[in-house]
Amino acid sequence: MPAQPNISFENLRVAFASKSDAELKRMYLVFALLNNKTVSDLGIALTHFALKLHLPIKWIMKQTMFGHFCGGETIAESVEDCKILAEYGVESCLDYSVEGKGDEESFEKTTQEIRQTLIESAKTDYLPFGVVKVTGLGDYHILTKIQEKENLTKADEEAFQRCKARVDLLCKTAHDLDLKILIDAEESWFQDVVDTLAYEAMEKYNKEKCVVYNTYQMYRADMLGRLKEAKMLAEQLGFKLGAKLVRGAYMEKERERAEEFGYTSPIQPDKAATDRDYNAGVEYCLINHKQIYLMSGSHNENSNLLVVELMDKFGIDPGSDQVFFGQLYGMSDNISFNLANAGYRVLKYVPYGPVEKVMPYLTRRAAENSSIAGQSSREFELIKREMERRKKSRQLSVSV
Repeated sequence: MPAQPNISFENLRVAFASKSDAELKRMYLVFALLNNKTVSDLGIALTHFALKLHLPIKWIMKQTMFGHFCGGETIAESVEDCKILAEYGVESCLDYSVEGKGDEESFEKTTQEIRQTLIESAKTDYLPFGVVKVTGLGDYHILTKIQEKENLTKADEEAFQRCKARVDLLCKTAHDLDLKILIDAEESWFQDVVDTLAYEAMEKYNKEKCVVYNTYQMYRADMLGRLKEAKMLAEQLGFKLGAKLVRGAYMEKERERAEEFGYTSPIQPDKAATDRDYNAGVEYCLINHKQIYLMSGSHNENSNLLVVELMDKFGIDPGSDQVFFGQLYGMSDNISFNLANAGYRVLKYVPYGPVEKVMPYLTRRAAENSSIAGQSSREFELIKREMERRKKSRQLSVSV
């Protein structure tokens, strides 16, 4: 058995080292609100209403939810937040979190915005990744038609070729700038097409180094098998497999659609099965680390400790690009900062965009954190403990 890693996610001094007392109080307020689902739901509803009426609430949002979970409204604002994270060894990935209108103009605008994030990232040594969501670059209706083997119209085919070209442009840009790029997972009814685009990009750009990463949602019952198939494809075609493992983000939508259309839900029967496959996927990637580059995207403390243990077991250098740990900005700082402090490579997803246009993202964060299985209770307890620790530390220093 590997030795237990010399790391603790209970080290609050490290976890909140980047936060001033004022910032800690803001965190306390945010998670106190999220910890009460009724208040959280009401607050989100009122915010949507106020934004529709064009009421001047941006300042309030920047002091609360938006300020906590987003880097800023622009690339420049967000880079400043990323610079602070970098002082504590935490790297970042700028994530343009605006949901477009779903037309060609918005697809092109999103492509150019993401390309700009890559250009700005390359000017730093703490923004090693870009991120792309394929449905931000092309019509998901067409992706669904392709997966279901429906005939495409000429207009559909032309639109899909433009989508492919946008994906390729961003992957090539990352490659040429010596960066990496994550391709987000999406819904199962067009995920096969997203996978194909990801593997086509890997075959082009992952020959010498790992540039492109596909994302595997382990809450799908078939995903561990699909990960193993991807490794076989990488061996067959001679490219390095970039694999970002997550538990998943579309569970309710997946189950509702399966029920509506009368097919078996692709989702695991319970959380224990998801946890089992997530950890099995991590182990599979690390056993095959000469072929697979891993991004472990998890807020689960046990899964993160497992990765640390397995890295030690297989002799993987914590400072190499072989393994990254990923968490969302504003969440699980006790994991992110303690891992970084111990010399591991940690990536924070830093969403950005105009306040009114990232509300769908913030609504999802609020729903996740205020759910029974969400993060808020754990986060809230850690923040309260850190505030108490600082209070006692000041009292002690005064008495001395």
